[in-house]
Amino acid sequence: MNTDLTRASAAELAEGLASKSISSVEVTQAYLDRIAAVDGQVHAYLHVDAEGALTTARAVDARRAAGERLATLAGVPIAVKDVMTTRGLPTTCGSRMLEGWVPPYDATVVRHLKDAGMPILGKTNMDEFAMGSSTEHSAYGPSRNPWDLERIPGGSGGGSSAAVASFQAPLATGTDTGGSIRQPAAVTGTVGTKPTYGGVSRYGLVALASSLDQAGPCARTVLDTALLHEVMGGHDPLDSTSIDAPVPPVVDAARRADVTGLRIGVVKELGGEGYQPGVRERFEESVALLVEQGAEVVEVSCPSFDYALAAYYLILPSEASSNLAKFDAMRYGMRVLPEGVDAPTAEQVMAATRDAGFGPEVKRRIILGTYALSSGYYDAYYGSAQKVRSLIAQDFERAYEKVDVLLSPTAPTTAFKLGDKLDDPMAMYLNDIATIPANLAGVPGMSIPSGLAEEDGLPTGIQILAPAMKDERLYSVGAALEQALLERWGAPILSKAPDLAAGLVKGA
Repeated sequence: MNTDLTRASAAELAEGLASKSISSVEVTQAYLDRIAAVDGQVHAYLHVDAEGALTTARAVDARRAAGERLATLAGVPIAVKDVMTTRGLPTTCGSRMLEGWVPPYDATVVRHLKDAGMPILGKTNMDEFAMGSSTEHSAYGPSRNPWDLERIPGGSGGGSSAAVASFQAPLATGTDTGGSIRQPAAVTGTVGTKPTYGGVSRYGLVALASSLDQAGPCARTVLDTALLHEVMGGHDPLDSTSIDAPVPPVVDAARRADVTGLRIGVVKELGGEGYQPGVRERFEESVALLVEQGAEVVEVSCPSFDYALAAYYLILPSEASSNLAKFDAMRYGMRVLPEGVDAPTAEQVMAATRDAGFGPEVKRRIILGTYALSSGYYDAYYGSAQKVRSLIAQDFERAYEKVDVLLSPTAPTTAFKLGDKLDDPMAMYLNDIATIPANLAGVPGMSIPSGLAEEDGLPTGIQILAPAMKDERLYSVGAALEQALLERWGAPILSKAPDLAAGLVKGA
């Protein structure tokens, strides 16, 4: 194992813990020291729980010393996206509206982590209420990409991806509504999976768009991602959308890493005009590597994908406007009294509170969603978008009759600079053009690093999509490609990133 515990994979840490060659306290403290050293530059965390993490670590070490049989990842630390409720720890969703809120209960995913004995290092930064592709919409300031601190780490889960990429956590949780796990993974050189919709419980996740939101794992390797997926997944009676079925055999698939005879479809509509040359080049090289390993590759057309972005940005704001209506100063969140009004009405208090508590992107989407759901426009906008959603699902079904998995670049470009697209919502939305179809259809998707773009030296990602409840296919393809790329590179891609602790990074 790497002598620097923060550079070891989660699987390596789990083996070391099981053999008692290292302790959870040692590992957890190493990560807390790393956070103290570099998070002032990266701003991956909104809250660090050193005391709680070390308490869990000590308890796991004691249980292991007593001979108790523990979960595979027991003692391996993790970071949790701040959209998941955590009992006794703040949950803000990156918003002033929930500033200081400490939930009285855990999200089911968090409960699974605790049951597995995983110390929670803290809560990671995110775009406010998960609305954004850059983490610049956090009310508490942006997170930064460890490859270049002047660039974004993706969004909405940029805090989780930045924490993993900067070695401030071996694992992290994320949520993916239109690409918020996969796109951050692509631009930071990490791995992220959006499981099948319903494969991981949404109970305790502060909802953005209920029919699209899906929690999933973030890590540095495919195997680590699979190990966390196994912990997070499973049926939950507290979530009416939870699938009553076992977690797919993702860990076995990640260890097998075999694509011999697999039929792989390259999606024609996801990779043409608008994609950065370096992104396309690394994608084509990755596809060629899969062919060398015995996969059959064909081009697949999914024509309805051309309308996915438009449909998504009607469905998501509509559901968001409904879900965020509860933050009204009467039931949830902060309360602000209007200035200069002696006896304000409920409506005046609500207006003042929502104006102060929500940021511009949240307001933009609430207004758009409320308009799309309004009388006289519902059928023309929201109803039509749902019809397009059905067509997209049908395109997936037809494609999977011909192939086992689909491939595309994860994001059209590498990480852009902070501020470049902040005032151009449409340019920001286009970052999710390749990831959105999977959320609309509920199918699983994964992003793994495909290399570095020649024009800027920044990470690129390749997206793997599989049929619903066939999540294991993501891991067999992802692990096989990861292995082939590792042999080509000679070292993990993150080893090529600047050393933050040494201050050798742009913008430091």
